[in-house]
Amino acid sequence: MTDHQAPIGQNDTPGIPRYAGIATYALLPTLDSVAHADVAVLGIPFDAGTSFRPGARFGPSHIREASRQLHPYHQTHDVSLFAVHQVVDAGDLGVSPYSIDEAVATIEREADTFAANGTRLIALGGDHTIALPLLRAVAKRQGPVAVIHFDAHLDTWDTLHGAPVWHGSPFRRAAEEGLLDLGRCVHVGLRGGVYDRSELEADEALGFQVVRADDYERQSVDTIIERIRRRVQGGPVYLSVDIDVLDPAHAPGTGTPEVAGLTTRELFTTLRGLTGLGIVGADLVEVAPAYDHAQLTGLAAAHTVWEILGVMAHDAEHA
Repeated sequence: MTDHQAPIGQNDTPGIPRYAGIATYALLPTLDSVAHADVAVLGIPFDAGTSFRPGARFGPSHIREASRQLHPYHQTHDVSLFAVHQVVDAGDLGVSPYSIDEAVATIEREADTFAANGTRLIALGGDHTIALPLLRAVAKRQGPVAVIHFDAHLDTWDTLHGAPVWHGSPFRRAAEEGLLDLGRCVHVGLRGGVYDRSELEADEALGFQVVRADDYERQSVDTIIERIRRRVQGGPVYLSVDIDVLDPAHAPGTGTPEVAGLTTRELFTTLRGLTGLGIVGADLVEVAPAYDHAQLTGLAAAHTVWEILGVMAHDAEHA
């Protein structure tokens, strides 16, 4: 984008209230209405990799609907999110609901196109399977990246029911493919039971460090932010946020809920502490609206994406 091309921001057509019209994310312009997009919010309505409750394929539209009330100015970062660079809603990818392999190939191919055009993606899932092809596209241009993985679960498991790629395996497959800088990766928010200690040992062998949900009770959020920053600094960073990192009281609409999770305040404060790290892409996954109540999960997800955009806008303004 040249200096004389000011970014197009939210739709503020006089006389049209926020609840009317087509719901793009945060009422942003569509991809086809701009000459170039610096950041694109892209829906990926895919949940064939789900192991428990299905329905995350309907997540993108639910998140968009809940994003109507989002405003452009971020008080903490002191930045107008949509004025420093061009952010758009790129719509939804058409992916196969029947073949995981075909869907993953489609996502990677389309993500490659955005990357080639210099556009960073924030993907709206869909289940966590989508992280693998997104990381493939990022790593082709950035090399191995650090991952900050917000989730109740490891997602470094192996093959399940004959499927090597599913929503519990994206970071194992990404590690095996050399997409990750494993000396700089961290899980945040882990909790709950596992089948066997070997699962934790296998994850540790891959090189991930862990910030558990319990750590938020024992340490300040500032301390946890510093732990994350020390771990991932030194190169490009990818953010992957499973909405089930939040306690079901804050986000009930997800496929594999785990009690005793983070609050929205803890998650957002942590995200706000990630400025200056060089975020090259992100995803927000596992929103399943059939299990939501009063749009709680949709709102939490929409605002989580807004917080990620806040970090990106802060960094763009201070570049």
